[in-house]
Amino acid sequence: MQQRVRGVGRRWHTGLVAKKPKFDFWEGAETRAIQPYQANKVYLCPGCNRDIPKGLGHIVAVPPEAVDLRRHWHRGCWNGRANRAQKG
Repeated sequence: MQQRVRGVGRRWHTGLVAKKPKFDFWEGAETRAIQPYQANKVYLCPGCNRDIPKGLGHIVAVPPEAVDLRRHWHRGCWNGRANRAQKG
């Protein structure tokens, strides 16, 4: 893994940078933006394991091979999933 060194200006803190996982289950998933007025239920985000409250806009992702595994994600969790270290 690569390391970035803290320096002057807009540099990163010293630490490991996660590599992109070899297989992304959500690659090619069909996504749909849910507007705040459409969010009528509380959902659990698989990216951070926190609630998505009623009235909060978010993303619904449906994997191409398993439409029954539709999940609701915070927008930030969905956009940052490739930068997160792989669990397990």
